[in-house]
Amino acid sequence: MNETLITPAGLLRLSDELDRLKSTGRDEIAERIRHAVSTDADPTANSDYLAAREEQAVHEWRIAQLERRLAAARVAEPDAGNGVVDLGERVLLRDLDTGAVHEYELVGSFEADPAAGRISAESPLGRALFGLGAGDLAVVDAPKGRRRLRILGIEQPAAAA
Repeated sequence: MNETLITPAGLLRLSDELDRLKSTGRDEIAERIRHAVSTDADPTANSDYLAAREEQAVHEWRIAQLERRLAAARVAEPDAGNGVVDLGERVLLRDLDTGAVHEYELVGSFEADPAAGRISAESPLGRALFGLGAGDLAVVDAPKGRRRLRILGIEQPAAAA
């Protein structure tokens, strides 16, 4: 299996999710299945039973997916103080075409969540930012056209407690 980089915070998020799914999630679904079986002579015709079994399959798939991802992950720490964008760092950008300011955290592909401001280092934007410093211009060929972004600042991740 190919090794994939992950930030320490991403490793913690995925590990916490896996722990939660293995403990309370499994128990809750098993209880719903037991209840559905106890209330119907033919559980295969019971919609509650079928829904719980489907949820159980999705739940177990997610556990297996997280286990595979964690097994393939290699924790990468940013090179502190080198002044360039690295995995795990937050980057403040100004879009030179719109004037809008954006903040993103550059993360591994397993932990990318654009809605939460976490972009993959393997994405077009991530690749364009990687290795640049404050004041540098990043040019990104995005689905909606070319974007020109000025790096306003780079922030190191908070130290793990």
